[in-house]
Amino acid sequence: MSDSSPSARALALAEEAAFDFAMGDEAAALAKLEQAVAIDPRCFEAWLAKAEVHFTLRQLDAALAAGEQALQLRPRDIHIHTSLSRVWMERGDKTKAEYHGAQARILGWGDQLKEPEGKQPGEL
Repeated sequence: MSDSSPSARALALAEEAAFDFAMGDEAAALAKLEQAVAIDPRCFEAWLAKAEVHFTLRQLDAALAAGEQALQLRPRDIHIHTSLSRVWMERGDKTKAEYHGAQARILGWGDQLKEPEGKQPGEL
């Protein structure tokens, strides 16, 4: 994959959008994320970021739609299940929120089980 591939361009836009979001410029972040998913609809990072930005702006329908796209791309990702749990809780659907929360916990436990005993995540 070259640096000019659609996937690389989409990921670079998602990273720029994360910076914009961190700086408080949600509009610029969303514009870059829209561009990213238009370039590469399979860019998980862009869909996840879109879900988070829309959630922060209380645009719950858009957050859910972006989150569902991300989930289709990586159904075993702890972060998207955590995001969807938060969105469903805000929408008032405790059952769906608990489902995604449980999925995130299960995935987290699986990651912990992969670590050698006594080793903490991030340790060499």
